[in-house]
Formats: sequence, structure tokens, C-alpha cells
Amino acid sequence: MSTFTTVLLIILAVALVLLVALYFLGRNMQQKQLESQKMLEASSQLVTMLIIDKKKMKLKEAPLPKQVYEQTPAWGKLMKIGVVKAKIGPRIVNLVADGQVFKHLPLKAEVKAKISGIYITEITKGAVLTEKEIEKNRKKKEKEAKKAAKK
Repeated sequence: MSTFTTVLLIILAVALVLLVALYFLGRNMQQKQLESQKMLEASSQLVTMLIIDKKKMKLKEAPLPKQVYEQTPAWGKLMKIGVVKAKIGPRIVNLVADGQVFKHLPLKAEVKAKISGIYITEITKGAVLTEKEIEKNRKKKEKEAKKAAKK
């Protein structure tokens, strides 16, 4: 056997081992996600809230309890999350919204949503933003950013 075929066989073996490891790791993570999803659904409750403000920010900058930051895995600390400031009853609270939910939450409007702890999982009733409105808001923000950059 030549050295080329030996090197090629070693590379193929390493690639095969990596693929098998990734398969089992992915399957394990999928099971964990299903379990956590069941827990979220079990502890969710339907509330009426007034959305005051919403922003995408890093977890460290978010006005959330320290315990949330400490319990988050390292890869989660690097990502931006959707933080929503809402008035639920007489209290003003900061919540974390799912990506799709965050996109469709209207500002300064009352909605009924399912929350589990500090996590908004779904909007059930209220003024939900459509895709056209989301695109319109995005373009408006881009224009404002360009004007601010010119000044």
C-alpha cells in the first residue's frame, strides 16, 4: 500500500467516527429538548399582558435575574435573546420570548400569551404582527439608522 491510500483510509476512519459521535450527540440533545418542552408546557399559564418594549440583546446585558445568567450554558451566553418588558396586572416584568413569538409581538398592545416562568412560549390572542408589518418596521428602522449615520 502506498502512503496516499494509508492517509486516505485514516481520514475516512476519523470522519466515520466523527459522524457516529455527532449522530448520538444529536439524538441525545433532541431527547433533552423534548423533555424540556414537556416541562415548559406543563408549567405554562395563560396571561393577559401589555407589551411595553422589546429588544434583542445579549444575555449579560439583559435585565434578568443573575440566576438566569449563571444557569445558562456557555454557548447560550454568546447569543442574543429577545427580551420583552411587559405589564402583567399591576407588575412590570422582564420576560424572554421565543424567536418566532418575539418577531410577532406588537409594541404597546395587549395580548394573551402563554408563559412558563419568564419565558413567553406562544401568543394566543391579541394584535399579532403580520409578515408585511414586520418587513415595514424593519425597513423603517433601516432608514432611521441611515439618517443617524449621516448626522
